[in-house]
Order: sequence, then C-alpha cells, then structure tokens
Amino acid sequence: MSIAVTEKFESRRSTKGSPQNNPSAELVYTVRGTTDDLAARSAAESESPATYDGLPRQTVSVEPVGPDHWEATVRYGQSQGGGFPQTGQSVFAFDTGGGTQHITQSKQTISSHAAPGATAPDFKGAIGVTADAVEGVDITVPVYQFSETHYLAASQVTQGYKATLFNLTGKVNNGSWKGFNAGEVLFLGASGSRRGTGADSDWEITFRFAASPNASGLSVGPIGGIGKKGWEYLWVRYADAEDAGSQAIVKRPVAAYVERVYDEGNFSALGI
Repeated sequence: MSIAVTEKFESRRSTKGSPQNNPSAELVYTVRGTTDDLAARSAAESESPATYDGLPRQTVSVEPVGPDHWEATVRYGQSQGGGFPQTGQSVFAFDTGGGTQHITQSKQTISSHAAPGATAPDFKGAIGVTADAVEGVDITVPVYQFSETHYLAASQVTQGYKATLFNLTGKVNNGSWKGFNAGEVLFLGASGSRRGTGADSDWEITFRFAASPNASGLSVGPIGGIGKKGWEYLWVRYADAEDAGSQAIVKRPVAAYVERVYDEGNFSALGI
C-alpha cells in the first residue's frame, strides 16, 4: 500500500511580524498507509515545502490517530539572526514524549486480594499470569527523541558521506557522544535536500536520534544485579513453581537475559 499525505483543513496556522516577534507557522497533514512512524514522518517531510511564507521548516512530528493513520505537524520558524539559515548554522529540536515497551514484570506488587478462605498466589511481580503464559502490559518508558538540522557546504556532502549516513542508520553510539554514554543513542536516520545549484549551494540535512538511558542494579523478582545499556533488550524466562502460601502452581521468573539487538557505530563520522 502506498503512503498518502493530505493537508488538513485546519492547517496553516501562522503568526507574522518582525523577526523579533518570532514569526511561525504550522502545516498539518493526514498520513495514511503505513504503520511505521518513521515512514509517516518522512512522507510528511517530503510532501511539505522546505519553506513557508519565508520561514524555514524546523521540525516534523507525527502522532498515531488510528490504524495506518497518522497526524503530522510541520513547524516553520525564523532562524536565529533573521533570514534563512546560512551554511554552517544549525537548528535543534527535541521531544520527551517517551516510547512504549512491553513488560512482563512489575517493579513492585502493591497488594493482592483473594476470595474469602483463599490465599492469593504470589507471582513475584509477574503481570497478567494465565495458566500457560505471562501476558504483561505496555507501559511508557523514557525515550528522548531529538533532531538536528545542519546546513552543510555542498563539498562536504559527497557520495561517501551519504553512504556513511546510510551505514550508521539503526546503530547505537559506541562511545561517549554529545553528553550521552555509549549505548544510549540510536541514530534513526537523516534526510536532506540541496539548496541552490551554484558554487555557493549547500545541503539542509536533518539528523534524527532517540536516546534511552543505560541502567544498572535492575531486579526481576528475586533476580538482582542486572545491568543493561539503553538499547539492549531485557527479557525474562518463567517456569512453573508451587506457591507455598496458596499451594497453587504459578509462573515465576527463573532467569533474566540482556540481549544486544543493535550494532554499534562511531557517531563522530556524522560530522555534527
């Protein structure tokens, strides 16, 4: 199914005035035909103009509103110092909305309740336990999403540099980078467009990242001392056990595993 992008009726909210009054504008689009937020955002960015009413595009954000259905907001604003951003300048944006993670283990069981005369089984923090499985629950976890738009001279954006961006997409930082520890930042990719065709032309390139903090001293039921980097994956193995209090057969965590699911890369090659 192809992705369709349509501008909404309530789009084109804007303010205008002197550069000191921070003129801005928003274009709002409906994006259909994909379950991938990155594909939806890329499609909205491709369909939206690079500038609107003399203001450069600054951020593109999407949020889900239904199956295969997204609302995209494209924001435009005055760059610092007025006028269009010049070669060598940068624009920064961030979003702390967080991400979603499926968990099967709670941090703490606050209370349990049983029918009169019965004892509630102790599952040691397992969530949604059935006879055959541990169903778990989806929660919001800290994910710091940010983007940087840089205006690079055309001589910098070679085929080799574009290949570097491609090869680093979907990788995590292998060392400290921009104040983050190794393993905390995931490079989501970059999109760029060339401004002008002459010798003084440049490239407007937006780099997108997501950051998740490293963690140590984690516990899963009776299993402690677990450490994981931000984009490593923690999962839990459960087994049947007899609960001494209720004499019931329950699912309990018996092992925890930390898996590396992303390759690492040297983010200094991004050149930003």
